[in-house]
Amino acid sequence: MRVEHIYRYPVKGLSAEALAEVHLDPGETLPGDRKFALAHGDAPFDEASPAWLQKQHFATLMENERLAALHAAWDDRREVLVLRPPDGKALTASTATAEGRAAIAAFLADLLGHEVRGRPRFVTSPGHSFSDHRNKVVSLINLASLAALERAMGRSLDPLRFRANVYFSGLPAWAEFDWVGRTIELGGATLRITKRIPRCAATEVNPLTARRDCDPVQGLWDGFGHPDLGVYGRVEAGGRVAVGDAIVVHDATP
Repeated sequence: MRVEHIYRYPVKGLSAEALAEVHLDPGETLPGDRKFALAHGDAPFDEASPAWLQKQHFATLMENERLAALHAAWDDRREVLVLRPPDGKALTASTATAEGRAAIAAFLADLLGHEVRGRPRFVTSPGHSFSDHRNKVVSLINLASLAALERAMGRSLDPLRFRANVYFSGLPAWAEFDWVGRTIELGGATLRITKRIPRCAATEVNPLTARRDCDPVQGLWDGFGHPDLGVYGRVEAGGRVAVGDAIVVHDATP
């Protein structure tokens, strides 16, 4: 088994950034993954005292498919975010200043129009992740399982519909579900696999066209009797992970 792709998603709901390698730290997500989000005006998120909130408090592909039309690039060294719409002028703004975050919020609110509730905020807080999962985890998808879903649905599916951090090869379809409760060596890091990933309506959105063009959740139910694709892992020992690295599975804990 080997790592084929690594991605992070700096802004919740916006485009992926491919990485050649990454260093994982215990108990953390990929560095910069889901670091920012557009919070609806009625979201009770407190940047000074951050707590996990369910995804309906933020702009997401589940409800706001036009987000997929934006290309987002975050320079973590300069703390600058660039948002490029398919047409119109791009925005370059600082994520480190209140003025920059206000400009980003206004840009995204203009894009989403009536889909935004109240006066939205572009939010971040040190150490906080706007993941759909309450705990800080890394998401992994077996490319053979994705291929099985494609065959069942009779169509190709862009892997980025599923917004995983790590895509890997070399394992039979669905065998990764047997990893739950076990540890894996992912490159130089060690992860404990905690649960399967149930999928939602965000997967209906084609990341290339920003349109809802199929229903992978229904495809999973029809073809396999469940809505799951991929697994979550909690980083227990940190280390470097790179494209091409091996994955080794350890026996379940007695």
